[in-house]
Amino acid sequence: MLREEMKVVSMVQVGIIGVAGALLAVQFKSGKAEYGIYISIALSLLIFFSILRYLETIIRMVRTIGDYISMDTVYIGTLLKMLGITYIAEFSSSICKDAGYQAIAGQIEIFGKLAVLVLSMPILMALLDAVKGFLS
Repeated sequence: MLREEMKVVSMVQVGIIGVAGALLAVQFKSGKAEYGIYISIALSLLIFFSILRYLETIIRMVRTIGDYISMDTVYIGTLLKMLGITYIAEFSSSICKDAGYQAIAGQIEIFGKLAVLVLSMPILMALLDAVKGFLS
C-alpha cells in the first residue's frame, strides 16, 4: 500500500513540476522564445530521469512474466527495445513540436513506427511459424 501511495505522490510531483515549468516557459515566450524551449527541454529531461526509477521495476516484472510463461529472453529484449524506441520517439517529437517544427516531429514519429515494425518482424515470423506448425 505504501508503494502505491509513493507512486501517487511522485505523479503529483511530476504534474506540478510540469505545469510550473510550462507556465515559466510561457513567461519567456514573449521576450526570449528560445529560453522557453530550453526550459521545456530541461523539464522534459527531469521528468525522463524520474521515469528511470521505475524502469528497473518494469524490466524485473517483464522478466518475471517471461519466466512464468518460459518465453525466450530475445523476445523480452525486443519488447524492451520497442518500449525504448517509442518513448524516445515521443519525447523527441514533443520537443520538436514545442519548438514549432511539426514536420520534423512527424518524421521522427514515422521513423519510430518503422523502427518498431522492423524490430517486430522476427517475432511475427516466429508466430507465423508456430501457427504453421499447429496447422500441419
